[in-house]
Amino acid sequence: MPTDCISYQNSGYFTPLMVDYLNQKDSLKPLYHRFPTLQNFGAQITEKQQNFPHHPRNVLVSALEQQYKKVEGCQVTLQNIQLLAQGTTFTVTTGHQLNLFTGPLYFLYKIISAINLAKELKAAYPQYNFVPVYWMATEDHDFEEINHFTFRDKKICWNRESAGPVGRLSTTGLAAVLEVFTKELGPGINAKWLTTLFENAYLKHENLADATFYLANEIFKDHGLVIIDADNRELKQLFAPYVKEELLQQTSQQKVAETTALLKEYNVQVNPRDINLFYIEDNLRERIILQDGTYYINNTQLKFSESEILTELENHPEKFSPNVIMRPLYQEVILPNLAYIGGGGELAYWLELKSFFDSQNVTFPMLLMRNGALLVTEKQACKLDKLNLTWADIFTKQQALLNKRVQEFSEFKLDFSDLKATLQNQFALMREMAAKTDITFTGAVKAQELKQIEGLANLEKRLLKAEKRHHRNQLERIASIQNELFPNQGLQERRNNFSEFYLEYDGRLLTELFKRLKPLEQEFNIIIL
Repeated sequence: MPTDCISYQNSGYFTPLMVDYLNQKDSLKPLYHRFPTLQNFGAQITEKQQNFPHHPRNVLVSALEQQYKKVEGCQVTLQNIQLLAQGTTFTVTTGHQLNLFTGPLYFLYKIISAINLAKELKAAYPQYNFVPVYWMATEDHDFEEINHFTFRDKKICWNRESAGPVGRLSTTGLAAVLEVFTKELGPGINAKWLTTLFENAYLKHENLADATFYLANEIFKDHGLVIIDADNRELKQLFAPYVKEELLQQTSQQKVAETTALLKEYNVQVNPRDINLFYIEDNLRERIILQDGTYYINNTQLKFSESEILTELENHPEKFSPNVIMRPLYQEVILPNLAYIGGGGELAYWLELKSFFDSQNVTFPMLLMRNGALLVTEKQACKLDKLNLTWADIFTKQQALLNKRVQEFSEFKLDFSDLKATLQNQFALMREMAAKTDITFTGAVKAQELKQIEGLANLEKRLLKAEKRHHRNQLERIASIQNELFPNQGLQERRNNFSEFYLEYDGRLLTELFKRLKPLEQEFNIIIL
C-alpha cells in the first residue's frame, strides 16, 4: 500500500466548524483576516510590519536572551533571537501545554509545522526572515490535563497536588515517575537516550517551565526553534495597557459575545467572562471579578479599588495573567507574528476573536491547521494490504467499516433498501385505493406499512448480525489492526507519546516527520516507518 494522505475534511475527525473553515465557507470569512496561503503571506507581512512598533522587539530579544541562559541554545536559534530585533523578521507561532514528557504526539507535529512553515516562507520571501516559535503555556492551571503521558498503552502519571500556574510547579516527585518509565522502556541505546532526556529535563530543573524549556530545546535544538515563556515581567509590561483596558472597559466580553452569535449553528468553543484575566502568584491563579466598583480575587480575601488595582498593575504586571480569550492578544502584542498554528479546538476559539482584535488595533494572525499524521509500521502496512484495506477504509468509524466489509464478503445482498422501496410503493397504491373508497381505512393502511417496514428492518439487522458471525475471523482482524492505529477509536496523535516510536526508530522518526509534514497542505499524512 503506497504512503498516502487523507484530506482533513474527509478524515472524519474534524468538527463541522473546522471543515467549513478549511473549505473557506463564505459565512465564516468575517471571522478571520486572511486564509493561510503562500500568496496571502505577502499582504500579512506588509500589514504586520506597519503595525508592529520597534520597542517590543528590543524587549522581546532581551527577555529571550535571559531565558536562553538556562539552556544550551544552538547557533541558528541564537541567531534567530537576534534577528527578531530587525523590522524584517517575523514569527510563525504554535503553542502547547506543558505536558509531561511532551504528552501526545501532536506536540511534535505542531512544532515541526512551525519550523517547516518558516523554511517555506523564507524560500518564497527571501528578503525577510522567519522564526518558528513555541509558546509554552506556563500560566495554565489545569494540572490534570498535563500530568501524564501514554507509553505502550500504559498511562504514566505524576501524582501530586497542584495550585497556581503549572509552569511554576516544582518538579519534586518526578524521580518516581522516571523509575516507572525506565522499567517500561527496558534496555537498549534508545531507551538510555530517553531515560537521560527525562532525567536531564525533570530531575535537573526546579520547575515545570524550565524542565519543558530544556526538553523542547533538546529535541529541536538543531532547527532554529525559539521557545518563549511569557510568564515574564518585562513582556507583561508590554501588555499592561491592554490589561488596563480590560479592567476598566471589559471590551473583550462584548466583542466576543457579538462574534459567538455568528457561530450559533456550531458548538461555541469558549464563552467570555466579564473580565478575562487571572491574578497569579506561585500558588495562586484565580479570576478577577468586578462587583460594585471593587475588584475581587476569586476564592481569596484579596480585593482592590479601581485605583489600587491599577497601581498593582503598574508595580506588578507579572501578577496579571490572560485567560483563553486574552492570551492570543498577548501573543500578538509581544511577537511580530504572522500566523498561529493550532489544532481544531484552538482555531475554533481563535475564530471568536477577530472583532476583539480589531477593537484593539492589533493585526489578526492567519490561522493555520497544524499537520496531522498517522504513524504506521511496515508490519502494520502489510497487514492492511492483506486485508485489502485502503487508507480511507482505516479512517472510517469502526462499526461502519465492519458493516461495509461484511456487505462485501457476503454472497448475497444484505441491504434491504430496494425491498423497502418496493413495499412503500405498494402501500402508496393501497392508500390511493383507500382514499377513493373509505377514508377511514387509510389509518389502518399506514399502521400496516409501518409494521411491515419495521419487520424488514429487523430482518435486515438479524441477517447482518448472522453474516458478521459467519465472517467473524476476518472482521476481528480488521478491528484489531484499526485498534492498533486508532487507540480507543481515536486518533493516535492525541494519545501516544513520541517515546514509543523513538524507542524503535530513534532519529529517523523526526527525520521522516520533517520530510513529510507540509503545513500549507490540508492533508492528514500517513507515514510508514
